[in-house]
Amino acid sequence: MTVLHDNIHVFERGWLSSNNILMLGRHDATLVDTGYVLHEQQTLALVRHGLHGRRLDRIVNTHLHSDHCGGNAILQAHFGSATYIPVSEADNVRRWDEDKLSFKATGQTCPRFSIDGTLSPGDKLTMADMEWDVLGAPGHDAHSLMLFCAQEGILISADALWQNGFGVIFPELDGQSGFAEERATLDLIESLDARVVVPGHGAVFTDVAQALKRARVRLDFLSGNPARNAEYAVKVLLKFLLLEKQRMKVDDVPALFASLPVIVAASQNYLGKSPEEVAQWTVKQLVRACSARIEDGYLLNDG
Repeated sequence: MTVLHDNIHVFERGWLSSNNILMLGRHDATLVDTGYVLHEQQTLALVRHGLHGRRLDRIVNTHLHSDHCGGNAILQAHFGSATYIPVSEADNVRRWDEDKLSFKATGQTCPRFSIDGTLSPGDKLTMADMEWDVLGAPGHDAHSLMLFCAQEGILISADALWQNGFGVIFPELDGQSGFAEERATLDLIESLDARVVVPGHGAVFTDVAQALKRARVRLDFLSGNPARNAEYAVKVLLKFLLLEKQRMKVDDVPALFASLPVIVAASQNYLGKSPEEVAQWTVKQLVRACSARIEDGYLLNDG
């Protein structure tokens, strides 16, 4: 756990769950992002410990990928927390439209949760007795938001900026624009003069200028040949599923890939292979990178 202030606690999680930021104000407590459902009990335990008997009044989601909102349901059930999400996802959540939410497309799981309000770019929030600006951060996800406290120079960047890169540019996989939006988001971050960044994954960092430089180099590499973004995406998605399941039959991976709309789209739009062929390529890539190994016909998580 990293304590940015006496009242801002960052729970750094593994790559299957996003980081969680607990904001303790005098009159209320807020958690920004809730991790993946597989870790929901751990999330609940971390939050209860951080609250020291207080109630979690509010949940704020930067975006609705399963690793950022998978703990919403259990926290709502335990604390009755009011939950706020990006405004452009509100109808999808109210209808629980799994064709428009990312869970079905990626083969990931998220228990259904309710919402009490929405957040839009330009809104202001009070968390930990500080004022936070809500900023649009499309690129990795078209609906994503960031939160910035100008008073303290703290940026919650979600997956728009990590210390060494950013999340997969998912809109591009479906043939939508994402690279230009990510570039604009990086420009916005540079304009903020942030002192410290709390990313969606990985450690809190202060070398913001260097992180932006690395991110722009990465973005140039991916946008110069969009197939690179697609290759990165399919490797990330299989690794995520391995982190969750720990093992799967090698012979089941091609059918799995053929069932996931985001991988089908990436295969058709950029990779020039069938999803089944992409599956075989991806397994080889993970094994070559020592991120997985094959034993007795099973693909096992490694690394």
